[in-house]
Formats: sequence, structure tokens, C-alpha cells
Amino acid sequence: MRTADIEIIGLAAGYPGNPVLREVTATLPGGRVTALMGPNGSGKSTLLAVLAGILRPTAGSVVQSGEQRPALVVQQQAVPPTLPITVGETVAMGRWAHRGLWRRLTRADRAVVTECLTRLDIADLAHRRLDTLSGGQRQRVLLARALAQQSDVLLLDEPSTGLDAAAQEAITAAVREAAAAGTTVVHATHDRADARHADHCVQLRGGRVEAVGEPEVVLAASA
Repeated sequence: MRTADIEIIGLAAGYPGNPVLREVTATLPGGRVTALMGPNGSGKSTLLAVLAGILRPTAGSVVQSGEQRPALVVQQQAVPPTLPITVGETVAMGRWAHRGLWRRLTRADRAVVTECLTRLDIADLAHRRLDTLSGGQRQRVLLARALAQQSDVLLLDEPSTGLDAAAQEAITAAVREAAAAGTTVVHATHDRADARHADHCVQLRGGRVEAVGEPEVVLAASA
């Protein structure tokens, strides 16, 4: 069955002294890839934070089914480069949502971790420290960790920005595969070519929804 749609109704959110989102209303189709488009400061990251449950809205609501916490992939630049942890350990953190912080991973958990490493073509890096990887490799690790969470909602904040072509292709393929399996994917991007690979598009400007619909239609309207 296709994952239920996410309904955003009259949403307002922001930070002390800095209201960002204003009266945002949109439907994000379940089991599909939605691209959040808009210039810097338009509210893309703030909307992702609300969807992830990190930021509480000041008005309006977000209606989404399921009890699983959404999986969030931040920009790789936000990860401390000197974090003393291996690739395998990083991806295994995705299982904490199921096992808890202190319980040992089961054989099934380890199988999920191995599968996610393989899907992102980084299984050979499992014993490498995170701080020894390139930006593209690290972003694949972060996506693998999110996929290991096995949530029905996957949120990504400009996941392919500044990465080489191989990393971009690997991330795009993994995202499409997740959506094909029923996961609702929402990713922020400022890349029009990247948005064209999505099934649905929401254009933000000044914290408000400017356009919603099929990517080609939305992108043509905002050209």
C-alpha cells in the first residue's frame, strides 16, 4: 500500500525574532518524491525541520500517518569532520530508532546496515573513519544511516549540493528506490535539474507557497 499523504495546513514556524514560514498549505504525496524549491531564505530547511519534528510550528498543523520518526539527512558540511567514528558505526546509528541507544544490534539489524551500505556502494568503506572520507562519500554514509532507520518518511536537506557526479547519481538512485518501496521522500534543493527528477514540487518564496504541482509546471512558472 502507498504511504499516506502528508497534509500541511496553514503552517507558520520560525525562530525567536525571525518568523520564517507563513500560512504554508500543501499536500506532499505519499510514496513519492517531492522537491522543495526556492532561493536561500525561502524556508526550505525550516519546513524540513518541522516535518522532522525538530521545530514546533507556531500555527497550523502537519498531518502524517505512522508512528515512526521521520529520517532526516542533513548537509554533509554540518557533520563534524573529526568525529571519531567509522562508516559502519555511523550507519548502524540508524537502527537506534528500533533498538535504543544501549541495546546491542541483532543479526537482523546488522543485515539492514549491510544492505544500506551496499545500496549506496560504500560497503568497502565500512571500517574507514568518517573524517577520512570525501564529501560525496560522507553524504552517502548519512543517507545510508537514514535508510537504515527504515522510516516511512525520508527528509533530505540539499543532499547532492557540491558533490561529484558519481555521488549525485548514487544518491538519486537510492532516493528513487526508497520511493518505489513506498517511502515518502521530501528533499530541499535549489537545483532545477535535480527537481525535475522528482514526482512533485513545492516552490517556496519568502516563507510562503508560490506554486505546487508537477515539477515541469512549477519550474516553468518560476522561470
